[in-house]
Parts: sequence; structure tokens; C-alpha cells
Amino acid sequence: MDTHLHHDLHKEEHLKSSDLLRDVVIGMSDGLTVPFALAAGLSGAVDSTHIIVIAGIAEIAAGSIAMGLGGYLAGKTEQDHFNSEVKREYYEVENLRHREIEETKEFFKNIGLSEELQNKATEEIATDKKQWVDFMMKYELGLERPDPKRATKSALNIGLSYVLGGLVPLSPYFFVDSPTEGLKISVIVTLLCLFVFGWFKSKITGVNAWWGAVRVMLIGAAAAGAAFGVAKLFGG
Repeated sequence: MDTHLHHDLHKEEHLKSSDLLRDVVIGMSDGLTVPFALAAGLSGAVDSTHIIVIAGIAEIAAGSIAMGLGGYLAGKTEQDHFNSEVKREYYEVENLRHREIEETKEFFKNIGLSEELQNKATEEIATDKKQWVDFMMKYELGLERPDPKRATKSALNIGLSYVLGGLVPLSPYFFVDSPTEGLKISVIVTLLCLFVFGWFKSKITGVNAWWGAVRVMLIGAAAAGAAFGVAKLFGG
């Protein structure tokens, strides 16, 4: 019994860590890239770092809210979908009992139980409606009950990660008067952070760490280069 509880707690911690990691990756990757591209583009079009700082802060504020809202809506959608499926399963075990029994027996058949054990296991599960519904949700539909606070947590995690990421490419402009000088420092700092971020993300997800780091860095560099080039083209 203790071993079972320990396994459940470990699984729950793992799932929460996975959700947090996903949120940080989403927020940080966009936070490092989008404000970087904006600052680079403005550096090719204006002569004042003050304008770049104001525009960058405005973008970070708007971007973090938009990204956080997206995370919140995704979490709410997951929760609403789960609740909808629970209601449907309760309806089916109450009104389509014979079909649900066959589906439950089919599951036990597929994992190799004898017909006698299929019948016994199905009969045992079907005596408790909640237990039966939970079983069908997990093994028929492959759905786990989401954390009810997941939507709010996701919004905060993504939004804060976006802010932290966005301040990296923007911060050099606080300390210099020339947009060109600010861009040079921003490029070095941001590409380094993108490389480190890409390395850790790839390491955690099992992808080749060095290639993942270079790929993330090149994506950020391409976005900033394109923005700077377009600004120079039309600004000039």
C-alpha cells in the first residue's frame, strides 16, 4: 500500500513538473525571440534607444498577457473537455450499460485476461459507478483528470516566462544611447541565452543538445535579421 501511494505521488510530481516545464519553454522561447526581433527591427529604423525601450516594454506587456491568456484558455479547454467526457460516461454507464460492459470486457481481453477473469473484473468494476467511470475515462479515452488550478498556473507561468525572456534582448538598450550599439550587445547576449535555453530544452526532451541549441539560436537570429533588414529597407 505504501509503495502504491509513493508511486502515485511520484507520478503526480512528474506530471506537474512536466506541465511547468512546458509552460516555461513556451513563454521563454517566444519571450526571447519576439522582443529580440522587434528591438532589432527598430534599431534599423530609429535613432533613439528611448523609443526602442518604450516599444519593447509595450510589446513585452502585450505579449505576456496574450501568451498567458492563451495558456489559460488551453487549460480551461482541457478541463471543460474532461468534464464533458465525464458526463457522457456517466450517461452511458446508466443508460447504455450493456455496451459499456462489452467495452470493459474488451479492454481486459486485450491485455490478455481469460474470459473468466474478464467477466469477474468487469463485474467488480461495474458495482461502483464512479470507479467504473474513472476506469473508462483513463483506459478507454486515455484522459487523466486535470488539475483544477492548471489554467491559472499555466497563465502565470507562461506570462512570467515571457517577461523574463523579453527583458534579455531589451536590457542593453537601457544602458546605451546608440541603437546600433544596443543592438550589438543585444545580439551577443540574446544569442547566448538562446543557445543555453535551446541546449537545456533539448537535453530535457531527449533531442541532441548541441544541435537543438544551435537550431534555437539560428531561429532567433533569423527573426531578428529579417526584422532589421525590413526596417532598413523601408526606413531607408
